This record gives sequence, C-alpha cells and structure tokens, in this order.
Amino acid sequence: MGTIPSPFEVLDYQRDILERTILFFDVLRRRANNMLEHETAGLPPLINFKYEMLRDARTFERPANYALLRITEVGDDCWDDCVDPEKPPVIVLDPRAGHGPGIGGFKRDSEVGVALHTGHPVYFVVFFPEPSPHQTLADVLAALRQFVEAVSGRHDGKAPVLYGNCQAGWAATLLSAHCEGLTGPVVLNGSPLSYWGGEARANPMRLAGGLVGGAWLTHFLADLNQDRFDGAWLVQNFEALKPGNAAWDKYANLFTKIDSESDRFLDFERWWNGFYRLSGEEMVSIVEDLFVGNKLEQGQVRVDDHCTIDLTSIKNPLVIFASYGDNITPPHQALGWVPSVYKTTDALKAAGQRIVYLTNPHVGHLGIFVSASVARFEHRAILESLGDIEALEPGLYEMKIENPTGDPDCERDQYAVRFEARNVEDLHFDYPRRAFERVREVSEFNETLYRTFVSPWVKAIANPWLAQSTQWLHPMRMRTYLWSERFTPWMGAFAVLADAVAKDRHAVRDDHPLMAQERKLIAEISAFWETARRLRDAAQERMFTNIYGE
Repeated sequence: MGTIPSPFEVLDYQRDILERTILFFDVLRRRANNMLEHETAGLPPLINFKYEMLRDARTFERPANYALLRITEVGDDCWDDCVDPEKPPVIVLDPRAGHGPGIGGFKRDSEVGVALHTGHPVYFVVFFPEPSPHQTLADVLAALRQFVEAVSGRHDGKAPVLYGNCQAGWAATLLSAHCEGLTGPVVLNGSPLSYWGGEARANPMRLAGGLVGGAWLTHFLADLNQDRFDGAWLVQNFEALKPGNAAWDKYANLFTKIDSESDRFLDFERWWNGFYRLSGEEMVSIVEDLFVGNKLEQGQVRVDDHCTIDLTSIKNPLVIFASYGDNITPPHQALGWVPSVYKTTDALKAAGQRIVYLTNPHVGHLGIFVSASVARFEHRAILESLGDIEALEPGLYEMKIENPTGDPDCERDQYAVRFEARNVEDLHFDYPRRAFERVREVSEFNETLYRTFVSPWVKAIANPWLAQSTQWLHPMRMRTYLWSERFTPWMGAFAVLADAVAKDRHAVRDDHPLMAQERKLIAEISAFWETARRLRDAAQERMFTNIYGE
C-alpha cells in the first residue's frame, strides 16, 4: 500500500494537474504554429550553425534539389578558431527520408559540432522541399560527385571524409562505388545496405513491401501527387513501428515533465513535422531496387545505362556504426551485406578493403545521429581514429572503445580505441531469402500491371488542387496543425492561460504520493501499447510467412 495522501495533498495535486493540462495544450498549440510557420518560410534547414552556400545543384546541367554548405560557425566558435588545415574535410550528408535536413547538425553537440571541434573543416549537404522535375538517383549521385570535387579542390586535393546518416549512408556508399578514388573514409551511421536482413518480431519494416504487394503503391501515391512522393508517408511508417510512442509515450512524458521538457519537445517536433517531397521516379526506383529488390548487395543497381554499382570497387575504408536498439536499421541490415559481397575474409583482403564496425547496445535509430552523448563520444572517437583506420591492413575489424571514466567528454588520453580483427564468415544473419525473392517477383508483376493499365489514368485525373489537398489532409499534418488557433480558434485561450500559469506555477514535488500513482498508470498504458504492438508484429510475421514463406 502506498502512502495515503492528505486532503491538502489531493488539492495540491489537482491544481498541479490543471496547470499541467493548460501548459500541455499550449505546447500543442505552439507546435502547430511552429509547423505552419516553418511551411510558410519554405521549410528551411533546421541546423544549429551558421553557413554559406557553395553549390546549388538545382542550377547544374543535371539538376537535383541538393546544395552544398560550408560550416562557418557553431555557437561562439568559428571556422578559424577550430579548423586544422592538415586534417581532411568532412562532408555530412543527412537522410532524405521524409524529413528535411538538419539531424546531423540539430544540436551544438552533434556530428557537425564534433567534427568541427576535432579540427576538421566541415561541409553539409542539404536538400530543398521540392525535387527537381523528373529527378533520378543518377542525378543525385552526379550532384554529390560535384560537391565532393568542389570540397577536395578547396583543400589541395585531399579526399573528404563522407559522413552518411541512414539513407544518406547508402547514398554515400553508392557515390564511393560510382566515383572510385574520389572520397576518403566513409562513415555509415544506421545505414541499411542489406534490406532483407532483420530479426523476426523485431524489425517488421522489412516486411512492409510484401504486405502491400510491392512498389506499385509508392508509384500510385507519387502519381496522385503529380510525380512527387510526400515524405509524410515515410514518417508515418516510422511512427507505425512504435505506435505506443507516437500516440502515448511522448505525450505522457511531455505532460509529466511539462516544466522541463517543453523546449526539447518543440525543437524536435519542428524537425519531425517538416515533411519534404521526393520525385516519383526517384522514389519508385529506390523502393524497387533497394527496399524490395535488395539489389545493392547483389551488384544489380543501375545508375545509368553505362554503370552498375559494384560494392567491391570501393577501396576507401568503410566505418559502420550500428545499434542493437535500432529497429529501423538493425546490425543485420547495416552489416549483412559484407558476407554477401565478400564471401570470405580472404576475399575481402584480396580486394584491398578495410571495413571497421562498431555497435551500440541500446541507442535507438535517431539516437545514433541526435544523442548528444553519442556525438560527444562515439562520433568523436571515430573522427579521432581516422588515421589509425586508414593505416589498417585490409580486412574486417571491430572497433572497441574503452572509457574507464564513463564521461562522454573525457580527454583523448582518458579513453582507448583498439581494432580487433574479425572474420567475414562470422557475420552470418539468417533470414528467409526465398520469401523475399518471391516478394520481389510479386512486386515486379504488380508494378508492370500498374504502370501499364492504371498509372496513365491516375496521372490524367491528378491536378495541383488534388495534390495540395492530399498533402494537407494527410493524417501526419492534420493531427498537428488542427491544434493551432488558426484552425481551432478557441486554442488561443491557452496562450493567455499558459502565460498566467507560468507566472505563478505550483508544481508538486516528485515524491508526492499521487505522482507515484500517476507514473504507475502511465506505465500500465505504455505496457498495453507495447503488448498491442507485439501482437500486431506477430500477426504481420505470420501473414507474411503464409503468403511468401517456404
């Protein structure tokens, strides 16, 4: 039995609940206004540093909606105060997976900030909300090649280090294979290269292509939006992985910690709700060739009529950072391609390649890029060890970091890095390959039917009004902007009430007996959502097996 609260404690708690409720709904109002203001401003990059634009790929002969920025200042630290001209430049590429750019430089303690503070000249690749007309993956790679050449030219021909997050990681891999010898080490953070890999009931996203019949649905949504694919659909898929967090946990956490969590919540949600578009051609080819087809590790991705990507052509070192807490890009997808491309350790050594990997036991997918402690320790250790990595003999290595102090801000002489040789043969991840091959066959059949008989009719009825309507009526947008007083006028009252509450806040203490009951109730509802998610994932696994299984 817990402590029985006194009548005065009950009254204090009721007042606290009322005040937190007012502040909570005001935060939702502010989030909605932030989203609308961000859209009105043209969805500029949300990066926490000053920069200058060096190249705009929209003006290239093969236009793409990408741009190259040079970082000039992070906080109070400028380029001249930090940069060591002897160190190679670092190019950070953010994922183009529904959101806008900024996750690699979202905070001062980020990949960008750490790279600058370790002495590297830092450049950042951003993209614009709308794709160039008929933009293709080949156009993107051509633009990235020009960016790399421009950066190298500014630093006496030094090959830049490519830092790729998630989707940008496989883009950097494609660039390295397509432009042999042009880049230095490539760091792949939570980047999927083996798309069929995963663990049953832990990585359900890899099954999505089979459960919807392949790439035809992506093609349909792009046609409906006049050859543009709305990134909100991708973000919705990410949230569906953990519906309990999207629908309950993050709001419960905000409500419980309303006095300290509001600013962090609003900063993250501004980025999370900034949805960009991809071209239909580019998105369909990505789904067909990578997510459904898994053609990258098989050397079947065609950049153009004259080039097919061969991962064995990459000679610059690869550093792979993955986490077992990542349910979007687990180590199976980050590392499973290695034994598919290099059948044995001797084959890897004969190719003259050095592959280094390190894993985190618990951080989630976004934590690999966003977590300040990860940026200040693991990413700093990677950057400070690049020279040692390039000096390794060809082979596969696991990067081990020992930090006796446990402090992510420890000095270089307080932690140790070693590279332990591993065998390619030991990287073995089982999955039902034949089932996924059937998915690819079904996808190709459905896509052929859709492209031939349905797509022309969808394109005929698509128009700007319909495209805008489908975007703004998307659930990911509606659930946010409807909390603004622009759409729901009475929400304006919360601005006045929240201001009054903030001036005379009466928060109860953490050890208040009713706060313990509140936390218990929140935990029980979270457990319900988690149980529902596991049952859903198990049902999807069973359905997938029944349709495509051995």
